[in-house]
Amino acid sequence: MAGHSKWSNIKRKKTINDARKSKIFTKLVKELTVAARTGGAEPEFNPRLRLAIQNAKGANMPKDAILRAISKASSHDVATYHEVTYEGYGPHGVAIMVICMTDKVIRTVANVRAIFAKYGGSLEKNGAITFLFDYKGFFTIPSVDIKDYDNFTLGLIEAGAEALENNGAFAHVICAVENFGKIQRHLEAEYIAPTFAGLEYISHTFVQVSDATLPKLIKLIDALKDDDDVQKVYHNIAMQPDQEALWD
Repeated sequence: MAGHSKWSNIKRKKTINDARKSKIFTKLVKELTVAARTGGAEPEFNPRLRLAIQNAKGANMPKDAILRAISKASSHDVATYHEVTYEGYGPHGVAIMVICMTDKVIRTVANVRAIFAKYGGSLEKNGAITFLFDYKGFFTIPSVDIKDYDNFTLGLIEAGAEALENNGAFAHVICAVENFGKIQRHLEAEYIAPTFAGLEYISHTFVQVSDATLPKLIKLIDALKDDDDVQKVYHNIAMQPDQEALWD
């Protein structure tokens, strides 16, 4: 029985991980298709597509799947997607920004509103929380790819980086939007391939929450991420070290 229980747990975790990977790939396919449709299918002439391909590779998306997503952009049967942003508050006044890619805005806003309401939050008007975030360039780099950390840091500063954080396995680079291309070219010149690169909303005003409130917020954010139309979710929760384990 113990062995059966162990296998059940392993199988459940694998199912969850497979489902999460499927969700990630679905979101990447949307971005690849939209990027190719709006800017053309040639990455060298389409910066958005080049970035989408880079992020898909960083997520270990198979090459064939990437090529299929790009080729879909020329098909008349593919839905036309629009990028929309929704803003709201979760329990304890936590600000939450939701970036969606949708072919039916009415469906998407109804789903997002329902998720906020179900988990004790509220959808607000656009502009309600944007002042709590900065729009920045963001790169994630495997630490093992950095051979000389001091020289690497100096080079990034010269290229326009504002901050460099290293959490052990990965280094995160933050820059102003106008310096995103400079950082990208600098990393290419150093033969460093980020696992993620893009423009992100980064909170500059944080909210601390209690251990009792955090699970409610986690359920809200996870439910938003699980929606097929949602691409990204940003929040301003100030995570305490002893709360990290609650975010599984």
